[in-house]
Amino acid sequence: MTEDHEADFPDEDVNDGRPAILIVDDEPMNLTVLGRLLQPRYRVRVANSGERALRAARRSPRPDLILLDIMMPEMDGFEVLRHLREDDLTRDIPVMFVTAMQDEEDELHGFEAGAADYLHKPIRGAIVLSRVQAQLDAKAARDMLRKNNERLTHQVDEGTHALEQAQLQLMQAEKLSAMGQLAAGVAHEINNPVGFVGSNLGTLEKYLQDIFAVVAAYEEAEAAHAADPAFDRARGLKRDCDYEFLKKDIAALLAESKEGVARVRRIVQDLKDFSRSGDTAWQWADLHQGLDSTLNIAWNELKYKCTVTRHYGDLPRVYCLPSQLNQVFLNLLVNAAQAIESRGEVTIATERVADAPGDGAVRIRIADTGCGIPPEHLERVFDPFFTTKPVGKGTGLGLSLTWSIIDRHQGRIEVASTPGKGTEFTITLPVRPAGVEAKETP
Repeated sequence: MTEDHEADFPDEDVNDGRPAILIVDDEPMNLTVLGRLLQPRYRVRVANSGERALRAARRSPRPDLILLDIMMPEMDGFEVLRHLREDDLTRDIPVMFVTAMQDEEDELHGFEAGAADYLHKPIRGAIVLSRVQAQLDAKAARDMLRKNNERLTHQVDEGTHALEQAQLQLMQAEKLSAMGQLAAGVAHEINNPVGFVGSNLGTLEKYLQDIFAVVAAYEEAEAAHAADPAFDRARGLKRDCDYEFLKKDIAALLAESKEGVARVRRIVQDLKDFSRSGDTAWQWADLHQGLDSTLNIAWNELKYKCTVTRHYGDLPRVYCLPSQLNQVFLNLLVNAAQAIESRGEVTIATERVADAPGDGAVRIRIADTGCGIPPEHLERVFDPFFTTKPVGKGTGLGLSLTWSIIDRHQGRIEVASTPGKGTEFTITLPVRPAGVEAKETP
């Protein structure tokens, strides 16, 4: 990389639909490492000084996210951030500081100046990709809400109510973004220690087997020389500590511990499968796996008042955006749980649609035995900001988002409900949407 160029990535200004990221660092090696990590998923632009960074940030198309080094000559990262926040063109671009410093006061200063997050050197690829995507998701939510607010201000009749709901959605979007970022970090941080524990439990089990084998050999010697007083102390110790019970209980404790570690691993994997924070491309996916992962994520909402029944048919893999469909499943399952006041049942059924055109279609039904939806509300359940929940319990965008995702997949979603008996949502999806080129076979 040369000193007199702002960037050397050839596709920096080619708008191919991917989010654009500006990387700012005076060290060419750092620019290269971050650029190569991010370029497969994002459009990358780089700058090697604060002045060049400000010019690049103001130039159209403006970046969706800036990764900014703090320690730079002439103009450090804090000063660059101050200029960005003072400029109307760049004040809304999220900035993540990249630094080798671990000083809490510097971090607090950065957050007070308007930084969105910190990335610490040395760079760890999985954490960088997860946090970058979390910030891009949050910005996309803010941009969408900003446009909605602008549109809603012109709707005089419903303006006041819609703006209140938009503000609630903004708070919810920020909360979900923070929770998603936290969940991704927790899943990553849990994975390594769980691996250590699982490995150590296996080794401990082998060591105990060896120890018990040694003890068994001494017991044989004791039996052969029962009258020898040298074994009296050993017999007393075995009796005092209830050796036979300990021998059996240790095996049970190890089995329970290994089962617990396996459960933690499943939860972490389900969390990764559900969020798939880096997946923005169409791919072939197993919808049953997505449903099961989402059920585990939503289980805390369901387990206290619902029994869940699954009737899975023989489904082909579907070409889709898996993380978006998981969000659809989560919205419907949480709505079903909230519709049940005391005890009830949630049923999930899947089947392949016979005689569907093209590559075929699949159908997913999610039904509950909750309170149901009044007939006068059925036609509005997919409208943005429409909700029958108390203030603070819902934004009215969950089913609207669900409808948008299904529509993007060229599918359809239908609802049938009887007040007092329950509600059923039916989703029909093509195996491969028309016009969407599959890059691989299912």
